[in-house]
Amino acid sequence: MANKSLDGVLTKKAHQRERFTEEQIADLAACSNAKTGFEFFAKKFFYIQHPVKGKCLFNPFQYQQRLLHSYHDYRFNINMLPRQSGKTTTAACYLLWFAMFHPDQTILIAAHKYTGAQEIMQRIRYGYELCPDYIRAGVVNYNKGSMEFENGSRIVSATTTGNTGRGMSISLLYCDEFAFVNPGIAQEFWTSISPTLATGGRAIITSTPNSDEDVFATIWRESQNKFDEHGNEQEIGINGFHGFTASWEEHPDRDEKWKQEELGRIGEERFRREYGCEFLVYDETLVNSMILSTLEGKDPVLNMGQTRWYKKLDPNCTYVVALDPAMGTGGDNAAIEVIELPSYEQVAEWKHNTTPIPQQVRIMRDICNHIKDETKSSGSNIYWSVENNTIGESALLVINDFGEDSIAGLFVSEPIRKGHIRKFRKGFNTTHRSKISACSRLKNMIEKNKFKINSKPLISELKSYIASGSSYKAKQGQTDDLVSATLLAMRIISVLKDWDPKIYTSFSQADEDTADKVMPMPIFVSH
Repeated sequence: MANKSLDGVLTKKAHQRERFTEEQIADLAACSNAKTGFEFFAKKFFYIQHPVKGKCLFNPFQYQQRLLHSYHDYRFNINMLPRQSGKTTTAACYLLWFAMFHPDQTILIAAHKYTGAQEIMQRIRYGYELCPDYIRAGVVNYNKGSMEFENGSRIVSATTTGNTGRGMSISLLYCDEFAFVNPGIAQEFWTSISPTLATGGRAIITSTPNSDEDVFATIWRESQNKFDEHGNEQEIGINGFHGFTASWEEHPDRDEKWKQEELGRIGEERFRREYGCEFLVYDETLVNSMILSTLEGKDPVLNMGQTRWYKKLDPNCTYVVALDPAMGTGGDNAAIEVIELPSYEQVAEWKHNTTPIPQQVRIMRDICNHIKDETKSSGSNIYWSVENNTIGESALLVINDFGEDSIAGLFVSEPIRKGHIRKFRKGFNTTHRSKISACSRLKNMIEKNKFKINSKPLISELKSYIASGSSYKAKQGQTDDLVSATLLAMRIISVLKDWDPKIYTSFSQADEDTADKVMPMPIFVSH
């Protein structure tokens, strides 16, 4: 006979004969209902540890009830929810119910951190231990990381890695805070786990948003594209996922006063990301993350090999071409950026990691010559240069072999001051000081909408270009080669302003917020 008291009883033994009252049979039947059983179970039998109230029945809010239905009604669903909205508790309730009332199921919980996986399992165990014996299933294996029930179902928790779940036949996958998994790991994990779901498995992905470039963001965007090939709207997206979200205002304990207090504690940027569910980058990026979220690239109008052109060239404009060279052996990318003046608009770019240095210089030459041909100029409207650090010396040797005259335009070099003597060295040497100066100028111009970026890859790199000590670099697993080439272009422009009055004027206007300044009175000199 089942125990009537739970005092000292954490689990229920497996394969025990039991007797039930008519009321217990009715409850058991209600929990077993394929359409509404999870909701009945959540309201009557699932206990939680409330941070203020302590032990209490779950009693889900309205948006949590809709979330439970989203879990149940769709085979694949992705859920974007604010912080502290009870999404983990809701998931724990549904996963426990699913395991106990669906035999022979394998449920995998994949969290972005070990502590996250343990937290979900702790909530499942708490709910299980406080569930009456006549409702809960007996267990044959019960520990911190997994639970196995007498009906053949099991719940397994793990940290999300590239190999998590590989080789398992998964009935239900639950991914917690998937947006915060390392992008490289998330992509590898999703690639390896998808085939295991192809035989009828289900997937639940839940997270607060992070970057709009990660796997979570990609799946979410596709879930919102709900139109079929005939233009008819569907309940699920083109990727088969149903997307669910809820606003922070739907939480009964949150109102405008709470919002203002929270804004005072964490600031607008964090509030919009954590509670407003906006795709704002979490890390301290060079460019303000709210500005980055508004940047939209466009598709190239012309592809010349690996070079992408974003607009038609103008004979009345000046063009800056910057090459950041690399070894070309499959490691770092070499990159070229082309900036139009005085519009300060990115017009072309190139990036590759297996192109040898001589070919990198040839591509830069082809770009410069293309600009000359398209603008029907003598080349006087083209300025080009390369970074000369370490591997850049090899690029200088190649340029010397080719002959500078073979490349349309003028080779710009950075002036070097030693005392009162001003010397020149071919190209630009990047130091900590020069990099920070270029970063500051690029940040200022983008944030003041003085610099137009057309490239989606460059915008993507800027979203992962974050503070590192007293400088900036790409976050782990990401690249910053296009950003480096853009910084070099900014340095070329800063040198050109001392030569060309038109560039000086446009650069000063773009670099400073002249609208907020009082211009000096003109001085008239009489003869």
